[in-house]
Parts: sequence; C-alpha cells; structure tokens
Amino acid sequence: MAAVKAVQVTCDILLKPYYSPSSPPHVLHNAEFPLTPFDVANYNCHVPILYAFRPPMPDNAALREGLTRALAYFPHLAGRFHPDKYGYPKVVLNDAGIRLKEAIAPSTLEEHLPFDPSAGFLMLHPHPAEGLEVLLQVQLTRFSCGGLTLGLTAHHRICDGSSICHFLFTWAKLVQGRDVGTLPFFGWSSVCAPRNPARVEFDHLGTEFRRKSGATRPGGDVGVNLSKMCNQSFHFSKEFIGKLKGMVNGGDPSRRVSTFLSVLTHMWKKTTFARRLPDDEMTQVRIVVNGRQRIRPPVPPEYYGNLVLWAYPKLTAGEVLRASYSHVAQVIREAVNKVDDSYFKSFIDFGEQLKGEGGAEIAATMPVVGDFLNPDIEFNSWLSLQFHELDFGGGLPAAFFPPGLPVEGLMILVPSCGEGGGVDVYLALEKSHAAIMSQVVHSLV
Repeated sequence: MAAVKAVQVTCDILLKPYYSPSSPPHVLHNAEFPLTPFDVANYNCHVPILYAFRPPMPDNAALREGLTRALAYFPHLAGRFHPDKYGYPKVVLNDAGIRLKEAIAPSTLEEHLPFDPSAGFLMLHPHPAEGLEVLLQVQLTRFSCGGLTLGLTAHHRICDGSSICHFLFTWAKLVQGRDVGTLPFFGWSSVCAPRNPARVEFDHLGTEFRRKSGATRPGGDVGVNLSKMCNQSFHFSKEFIGKLKGMVNGGDPSRRVSTFLSVLTHMWKKTTFARRLPDDEMTQVRIVVNGRQRIRPPVPPEYYGNLVLWAYPKLTAGEVLRASYSHVAQVIREAVNKVDDSYFKSFIDFGEQLKGEGGAEIAATMPVVGDFLNPDIEFNSWLSLQFHELDFGGGLPAAFFPPGLPVEGLMILVPSCGEGGGVDVYLALEKSHAAIMSQVVHSLV
C-alpha cells in the first residue's frame, strides 16, 4: 500500500530512565565498559524496525511511562559511546537518554496495510542519520483510528536481536502493569573472558576482521548506491514451505528440516539466478550463528549484548543453481556446524588483539550502508526472536518488518503477521535483479 504522508511530529525529546525505590539505579550506573569483540565485529550502525498495531492501543502517556521505566533495566540503551586513547570503543552508562518522537497521522492505519517495503517510511521512523550520538531512538505515530506504528532504531554494537527483543517485551510488560520477569544478564566478564593461555585456532583476521592497511573498501556515493537498490518482500505460505522442506529432505519425511534452512536454500538459488552469475563465480552466504546455544557451558538466553558470529557456506553459482535442494542445504548445515564452542572461544581469545595500540589497525569486515554484496548474500533469521509476539495490551502486531534495508544482498526472514501464518522474507537487491526475482521467487523449478 502507499506510504504514509502528512505526518505531524508533536513531541521530540530526550527520555531518561526512571528510578524509584522499587527500581533504583542499576548497579552498573555510570560505569564504563569496553565493547566486547562480538560488539566490535558487528554492524557499526543503527538497525531499524517498524511495527503497526491496530486499535485499541494504550495511550502515549502509558507507553512513555513504560518506556522510561524499562530503560532502568537496560542501561546501555540510554548510554553513549566514547573511544579510548587508541580509538577502541566503550559505552558509558551515564543515563544521557534516548530519543523519543511522537507524531500523528490524519489517515487510518488500515489505509496503509499491508505495508509495502519499497515505499518510503521515514515519516514513521526516527531517521538514523539524526542524533547519531543517541543509541536508541523511538517514534510513536498515532493514526486517526487510534492505531499506532512503533518505529525504532538501536545501535547494533550495543545489542543483538535477542537483546533488543528482551527490552521490547520488558517495556510491554511494564505498560500492562505486569512483573518484568527475567532481567538481562550482564555477564561479559565471564562469557567473554579469554582462556589462559589464549588459543587462536581459526583465521579470524580475514573472516570477522581485516587489517586497515590492506585492501580498502570500494567507495562511492552512499545516496547513489542506495538509489540503485530495491527493497522487496515475499510471502511464503505454510503449504509452500512444506514443499520446500520436501525438496530439502530428499523426499524422506523422517528427516527433520527447519523452515530457516529450507527458505535460505531456496533464496540462495533464486538470488543466484536473478543475478545471472557466471557458472564458475564463487558465491557465499553470511549466516548469523547465535552463541547462546553454541558456547559451553550454555550462556543464559537473557545475556545482554552481541553474542553472534557467522557461518559462510560457499559454492560456485553453477553448483547453487544445478545441485539439488538437499545438496545445497547440506553445504549450509556443514558450514553452520563448524561455528561451534571451539570457534567461539578462539574468537574470544583473538579479541584481546583488538585492544591497545595494535587494535587501531584492525577493522571489522561487516558491510556498511550502501554496500553491494553481489555475488554474495547475508541471510538473517528472526523466526526464534518472537518479535511478532509483542503485545502492549491491545493485541499482536498487524505488521512487523525491517524498513529500508541499506545493504544490497541483505535478507531477513520473519514470521508473517497475517492470519494464514507462514513467513515473509525482506531483502534488498539491485533494481534489475529485483525485477527478475519477483518473477521467479515462487517457482520450484
């Protein structure tokens, strides 16, 4: 549907955590913490998400009160970045505050549902280019019907998807007057402690990191690069996913196959086709692997911060296109399985090299805004993060998606908010490739 227009901002403030006798300042208040290697390896930018909730919804005063109280339990979000003398980033938990915008729209929410990811949504969102010093930005836009959109950007170097989801659910519980439940676990000193002696057993300088003195990143005007991309979304029904699983398991129903693996296999094939890659060109997928399930002993799911690394399955374009779904899926499985406890602990040991004077010459290999990943893709699954179950008391979201993906080849898999279930894939591709993708994405040939 069309983008929302004529949005009027009614409030634009810095919101600070609220403390009370029952929720005093966090024990980490005013502390300074160097970012962990997992933080530094991740995207150095704000990551946006956008929700839509049909009426009835709590009023803005209730949402604002719940938000300021939730910040007391998540002190990083109201903090600020400060580098040390070598440029290594640290976060100061100084309660400097987050940015909160409130706005009104003259139309009804239903006039714009379902949202079209190719349409502009900046009017519903705190633009990440504004107030970059702020680590969390929130915009509440109220429609004439009482419906609400919630636009949010959080800096990825202070939280991964698990952490920001935990924050959102804590906020929703406080709005409803419920107990906050499980609190975030700030256990960096134990989880990210290097071994003695350190054992760097894998090539992290060349995978997650690179030397700044090496090859430079391709340049180009960010605005021009973004104008060449097209944001798309594709829905896969439960029936279609069942067919994909049948192709991935080779027709053996006793082999359990995940929705994530099935959709990723399919999207790798279709993207390779849409790009018209030469048969002998290598293509790879960057896949997020959550350390909470990989590190031994297991890390509590409420661990706060970044705790993910990446797997990199590789094949030639010809192999991706002509090999069976089952074979491509097996290549993906094998790559993911290699990112195990030993790999995570080797990465933690390597992280010590990032500190001090030597770390100033090392940079993360993550894409930046405006990058083109072609011939590769990055595939992130949010299926297990429960974003789609967020409820402030008025019901589950009518829509949820990551607007304006800023990297070509980036794909995010989310549960569908539609009544029929299934999943949605949001992605950014070069415009000419996006046109082909639209024609072939639902083909099983």
